[in-house]
Amino acid sequence: MGGDHGPPVVVAAIARDAAEWRAKGVRFLLHGDQARLDAELARTPEAKALCEVRHTDLVIAGDEKPAQAMRRGKGSSMWNAVASVDQGESHAAVSAGNTGALMAISKLILRMMADLERPALVATWPNAKGYCSVLDVGANIDCDAQRLVEFAIMGEAFHRAVHSAASPTVGLLNVGSEEQKGHEEVREAHKLLRESGVKLNYVGFVEGDGIAKGAADVIVTDGFTGNVALKTTEGVARFLRDEIRGALTASWVSRMGGMIAAGALRKMFARLDPPDGAPLLGLNGIVVKCHGSAEAKGFAAGIHVAVNLAQSQYASEIERNLQQLTKALAEPATTEGAASEKIG
Repeated sequence: MGGDHGPPVVVAAIARDAAEWRAKGVRFLLHGDQARLDAELARTPEAKALCEVRHTDLVIAGDEKPAQAMRRGKGSSMWNAVASVDQGESHAAVSAGNTGALMAISKLILRMMADLERPALVATWPNAKGYCSVLDVGANIDCDAQRLVEFAIMGEAFHRAVHSAASPTVGLLNVGSEEQKGHEEVREAHKLLRESGVKLNYVGFVEGDGIAKGAADVIVTDGFTGNVALKTTEGVARFLRDEIRGALTASWVSRMGGMIAAGALRKMFARLDPPDGAPLLGLNGIVVKCHGSAEAKGFAAGIHVAVNLAQSQYASEIERNLQQLTKALAEPATTEGAASEKIG
């Protein structure tokens, strides 16, 4: 029920790829207002055949604070969708609702893997080689070296599952490629990725322009830097789109040129719009966040992300590498403790 458009978009997204969902054996539990959902499903029989509705009157508003949503959210459409994953009734939850509320409710109900503190948001980003995965893009503002390595582990598993990459390359976003560049946390994360024994295809530091160049499949950074980079990129994409449209409507000659190039321009604009669907990585369950303003195409993309993750070894790959990281972090302390005992 969340998002700007609610049931019409959700049902249309399911109908859009109904044939694929049937082929893959995918079914849907729709949590929300029975009357509104039934009305939409009645108009789209191809979606109705795949769906079951679970009624609730409660909806978390887009402007509710996470703490408020936690207090009054139990029994809401968002709460029930996430709870269905925890109860094993669903393999994944997809929502276009309130991001802060979704993160807080998901963390409370599903809990975090290992000793992770908060979920990480990953964004799919167009680049010269196709797409890359960038995280975190806003959930974790301050990150130490261990947290950055955890992001690398989760991002690599996500990229393998969603983009079908056999051995995704992983890079750390930094102000330079030299070993001495960057703040202490980034340099320490670089060292851990080199020496911890975590099985990742790590390629080292990547500068900002490396995101668009395709310098790595997975780009790791803290949530502050990632969010600034994401919003900057989105702003530049909108600016370019507006400038091109303005130039192509400035005169009758340019309008004719625009008509001739219309097909190519549509493809270019589509490339500038990254696929929707950002999973909250690190939870004991799959939760995918779509843009609040997502239309049917965008919400369908979020469903595809959820299905790909659910049908992959994503969770077990993360658990295995997190265990290796924990072991690597514990070894120096164990060695130091043994040395102290001998001296004593």
